[in-house]
Amino acid sequence: MRNVIVTGASRGLGLGIATALAAAGYRVLAVARTESEPLRSLAASAAKAGVGEVRFHSFDLLETQRLADLVASLRKEAGPLYGLVNNAGIGTAGVLAMMRDEQLETLIRLNTLSPILLTRHVVRSMMSERAGRIVNIASIVGGNGFQGLSAYAATKAALVGFTRSLARELGPLGITVNALAPGFIDTDMTHGMAPEQLEKIIRRSALRRLAEPADVGAAVEFLLSDKAKNITGTTLTVDAGSTA
Repeated sequence: MRNVIVTGASRGLGLGIATALAAAGYRVLAVARTESEPLRSLAASAAKAGVGEVRFHSFDLLETQRLADLVASLRKEAGPLYGLVNNAGIGTAGVLAMMRDEQLETLIRLNTLSPILLTRHVVRSMMSERAGRIVNIASIVGGNGFQGLSAYAATKAALVGFTRSLARELGPLGITVNALAPGFIDTDMTHGMAPEQLEKIIRRSALRRLAEPADVGAAVEFLLSDKAKNITGTTLTVDAGSTA
């Protein structure tokens, strides 16, 4: 059974990704600060079905100095690491001029620095196997922008640049690196938006709806699969046509 690390797997997009991968037969190493009831239920369902597996690991990804220990412990427990999905992140909104230094530092640390450092440690494991899949969860905001999300957009744009360059570095070793750019997804984050703002986003999309976590999960599953073995250094958009 192939091992795939999914960060931020307790809710939202991460939970959708974990659900899709477990159903596809992967062992999901679900990393988050706390285990949610839906994630616990997913683990129980996977065990009952006998297809795939979900193992929760409590970890605060802001503690970047401990990432090497995390990867070492995951590898010791589960074996070789086949996949890494850098999903964890925060969508702190605010006008840049009014944001505090600590807000910006936390945003950049979790959304950009942490996934880069985590990837570095995981890649060292993948290099010995000469195989692996890395998927970085970016955002359409990184390319299109959105009012009140300038700092967030910067962190997601950074992941796209990271993806393209790392794909060049790791390609000769048989490791693919891709990004996935979701649009506004039907999650708790969008549920907190003003109804008129959300309706405007829906009207602007080609399909007149929001994409769902399951759509992102299916896209990640594809990028991890053998069907995507010759796809690397690219960004796949899942946004119900918002950027069409």
